[in-house]
Parts: sequence; C-alpha cells; structure tokens
Amino acid sequence: MSFDLLVKNANLPDGRHGIDIACRDGRIEAVEAGITADAGQVIDAGGHLVSPPFVDSHFHMDATLSLGLPRMNRSGTLLEGIALWGELKEILTVDAVVERALRYCDLAVSQGLLAIRTHVDVCDDRLTGVKGLLEVREKVKDYIDLQLVAFPQDGLYRSATAEKNLLTALDMGVDIVGGIPHFERTMDDGARSVARLCEIAAERGLMVDMHCDETDDPMSRHIETLAYQTQRLGLQGRVAGSHLTSMHSMDNYYVSKLLPLIAEAEVHAIANPLINITLQGRHDTYPKRRGQTRVPEMRSYGINVAFGHDCVMDPWYSMGSGDMLEVASMGLHVAQMTSRDAIRYCYDCVTAHPAKAMNLDGYGLDKGCKADFVLLQARDTIEAIRLKATRLAVVKSGKVIATTPARQAQLTLPGRPAQVDPASYAPHEG
Repeated sequence: MSFDLLVKNANLPDGRHGIDIACRDGRIEAVEAGITADAGQVIDAGGHLVSPPFVDSHFHMDATLSLGLPRMNRSGTLLEGIALWGELKEILTVDAVVERALRYCDLAVSQGLLAIRTHVDVCDDRLTGVKGLLEVREKVKDYIDLQLVAFPQDGLYRSATAEKNLLTALDMGVDIVGGIPHFERTMDDGARSVARLCEIAAERGLMVDMHCDETDDPMSRHIETLAYQTQRLGLQGRVAGSHLTSMHSMDNYYVSKLLPLIAEAEVHAIANPLINITLQGRHDTYPKRRGQTRVPEMRSYGINVAFGHDCVMDPWYSMGSGDMLEVASMGLHVAQMTSRDAIRYCYDCVTAHPAKAMNLDGYGLDKGCKADFVLLQARDTIEAIRLKATRLAVVKSGKVIATTPARQAQLTLPGRPAQVDPASYAPHEG
C-alpha cells in the first residue's frame, strides 16, 4: 500500500505522541503509530504538534487591509469605525475588494488558517462587497473554505433597502443570514429584526450568524430573543450569536437565566477577543470593563464557544496579522482562563469549536477526515499558544501548500549554546 503523504512522529492535540498520519486522495487514511508503507512525500514531524487547521468563524473580509481609506479612525471607536466604513463603501470597487481579500487569504494560508466565515455588508445598493467576495470564494475554494454572511451593517429596518438587498445577496449565493439587532433604532425593532431574519433562514434552510449585543449596555438582550426564535423555528445548532459583549455588563441573576436558554437552544457563541476588548468599555473611566463575553461561564453550560479574529487593518482595528493563536492568547488572558485545561480549551476555540459552529464537513484528524492540517513548532497546544508557534508546514487535501522555516535564534555569547529554540522551554509537569 502506498500513500500520497505520510507524516511521521507527530504529537496530536488530544495528547497522543509518536503518531503517524497517512493521507491518500485528499483524505486521512490512517492515524496510528508505526506506519511503514511507502509514500510520495514523507514529513518527519520530529515530535512537533500536528493540528487540524485554524478556523476563523467571524471576520470582515470586505473591509480587510483597507486601513487609511479614505481616512484613519482617529478615535479608535466602534461608532467612528462604522461611520468611516460608510464613507469607504461609497468609493468601493469590486476589483479593490477582490485584491485585498485575496492578499488576506494568502496571509491566512501562511498561518494555517484554512476556513473563514466572513460577514459582507449588504447595505450598499450596488452590493459591491457581495460581488467581490463571491468571486473570491470561487478563486480560493481549493484551499480555503470561505463562508459568506449577508450582513445588514446599517440595520435591517434602519436601512431602507437592507432587507431587499439581503434577499438579493442570498439569491446570488451568499450562504448565511446575518443581522445587527442592537443597531436598530429601538429595542422593539431589534427584536423584530431577529424574528424576521431567523424566518428568512428557516424558509431557505440556511444558517444564522448575528452580531448580537455588541455593546456595553446591559439592557441589550437580543441574545435572549435569538435563542427563543431559534427554538420556535427549529434552527437548533444552525445559529450563532457573535460578540455578545453586553453580557459582560449584565447582572449575575439575569445571566443565570440567560445561559441555560442559550444552551437549550444550541446557539453557538462567537467572541472576538482582540476587538471586544479594544472597542468595549470606551465610556468607562476606572474601573474599566473588559468587554469580552462570559466565556468560562458559557463553557460550564456546555455552550459551543468559538473565537474570531473579526478585523485586520480596517476601519475598526488597525492591528492584526491573521494569526488565530494571537486570538486564542488574548481570549485566555482576558477571560483569565490560565489553568492547563482552560488553555487547551482556548486552543479548541480557534479550531474544533468554530469548525462545529460553521458545520465544516470532514474536519479533524480522524481516519476519513479531509487531509487538512498544520505542523507547528510546538509540542502541544499550550506551547503553541504561548509561543504563537511557527507554522512549519500547512497541508490542504494531502498536499503541502505553505512552509515556514523553524524559528531558532543564533547566539554568539561566550560559554552559552549557539542556538536558542523557543520550543525547548517547557514546564515541569508531573
């Protein structure tokens, strides 16, 4: 028996060591120790971590890499970012959207990020972003699973043509129904928008992913409505609430009621650590709220929590590098999830959990899964986050599509080693 690709001596996220992974025809054929069959290509993992690819379940690719166009966000606030995006939409072209999005996809692949869910604004009557990202989805389909969310950025009811444009975008092939209820003019309009958008998804057999309660206002409670509509329409497992930052400001009694409702409705929760802690709490002096939603509490209720990158160099966020390990690191720091088990959970928040929220087919490292994975310069998931580990190789459909040299510093110090490998520093665990 011969394989297309054989990875030898890998560590896996579940703690197994010395494992071989054999791939043929774009699928994983075997995951076990001591595989001796021939292969067209053999990679010695050398005891490094092989992981399923990174997954970003919340991004804005229509705006990415547009920082400085047409001007900078001087205040750094969410509202100025939204206003600035409104200005940029007026001069946006399909070609510009495509060019920037493809450049970002190149960066994503180099980081082992092979699945992205991006929201695309449908409140531009020209649907420029929609046209551009549909083209991008087709261009990258062989190496990135790209899901598009029809996102009425200016509000389903606040924008006169938002619903018409959203339906048109879905007819054009956009995958998922989005929303932003807290940005409607009233709480009642927000609740109505949740109901209408979930009905559209139910009618068309689509998933839902809403920007929900991205605010410091503890009275913004549209996630409760989203959980209710999910159950009313039988959408369990197909709905995600993104951001959910108002929960950080809610009183504990109300949250003790809310979290079981989210769990019962099987609504996925998507936090965006880099953006949530940057944009929230802007009206606070001290003490200042962190802004990120209640990740540890959601975990305790069995809610599927994913972390998203949200933005990279756009009107809302001037930073970012497409590195989901940076996202995981920020998420665990903000949530104070620093036990060994909790750090491993945060790794899952940028791999297995978003894959579940996006309903990705064939994701994982089991026999029969797609042969998509990344080799990292780390021995386990904790070390991967700590080091923002170098992606030594990125594999898609059993073929290596990106490589990065191992990170190793050269020293010229008398009496000291000539090289420093950051992965050689490990805790003393019994």
